[in-house]
Amino acid sequence: MDIAVAANESLAEFSNLLIKSAMAVYALAFVAHIVEWVFGSRSRVARTATALTANNTANNTAGNTTRSTAGKETAGAGVSVTVRTSGGTDVLERPKVVTRSAPGRRAGVPDGPGAAGGDERGDLYGRIAVSLTVLAFLLHFGAVLTRALSVQRAPWGNMYEFSTAFSMVAVGAYLGFLIARKNVRWIGLPLVTTVLLDLGLAIVVFYTESDQLVPALDSYWMWIHVSLAIVCGALFYIGAVSTLLYLFRDRYEAKLEAGGKPNAFASSVLERLPSAASLDGFAYRINAAVFPFWTFTIIAGAIWAENAWGRYWGWDPKETWSFITWVGYAAYLHARATAGWKGRRAAYLALIAFLCFLFNYYGVNVFFDGLHSYGGV
Repeated sequence: MDIAVAANESLAEFSNLLIKSAMAVYALAFVAHIVEWVFGSRSRVARTATALTANNTANNTAGNTTRSTAGKETAGAGVSVTVRTSGGTDVLERPKVVTRSAPGRRAGVPDGPGAAGGDERGDLYGRIAVSLTVLAFLLHFGAVLTRALSVQRAPWGNMYEFSTAFSMVAVGAYLGFLIARKNVRWIGLPLVTTVLLDLGLAIVVFYTESDQLVPALDSYWMWIHVSLAIVCGALFYIGAVSTLLYLFRDRYEAKLEAGGKPNAFASSVLERLPSAASLDGFAYRINAAVFPFWTFTIIAGAIWAENAWGRYWGWDPKETWSFITWVGYAAYLHARATAGWKGRRAAYLALIAFLCFLFNYYGVNVFFDGLHSYGGV
């Protein structure tokens, strides 16, 4: 018979101290990111407007080229058109026209340089912000680890622990992309903002004393099912941030393409983001890669439910909204594979799917009673 291990109150208190310390450093990182964007905004970058103007000029002139003498070239849409003579007959090659690659995605639009915008002072504050984020992550990781050591179990047995672990994994994923030299520093500001809100909510609303689990949760499936849900949710979050910024950037590019002039503030910020096509592709790759793991998360939960409650599926609110989230992301991925549902409409589906995940994360535990309720609010 297993004997429950009493919580180590000293480690639990130390974990709480580390969480508050991490929040303080995240707040400094937030300020550094704000300063980074302010200094970055001082130097205007007009590469998007230039690229779109060039594309429009190319598209307008395409097809208006004329046939030239044998062996000579004429310009059409910025691409040479050669007239060749074969057996006395002139053959005019079809010019390559620069077009939009798909609805909501434009060819030839360069990525922005990131938050720094080429300004040295902005870049300096950006490096400071990343360094502070690394320090905050280490404190955050220490808090989650000591919480686990205080009761010698997985540190995600209730909403407080799930929230702290969730935001830690999101930051870890962001830093991992940076280490892999991906152009993701633009995620920094929304990320640390969200992490501060998440940790604040965890401490003020969801805080639960360090304690042992109820018997039904005391299983090795706790490490498999819940840890996978945390990792999937953190990556879905990064995909959702990219999708949301894609919608703003796509609207900005569309306005420029139509000859409009966005306001100076919007230009200074949006010019520094990756192109709409890059943001859209980044979000799609993340969601597509995570979706199989989310599928396995639901399957693992069903197996655990059979061990704990004697049935694989009972339409418990948590189970139901996990499935609704799965349907949402499945619809998004299907839409991406359907010709008429690329771009903004598919992006809306991705955001709806993530909102379903958030409701499953927060709303189900707050507003519904079910078999998962003993995980704590």
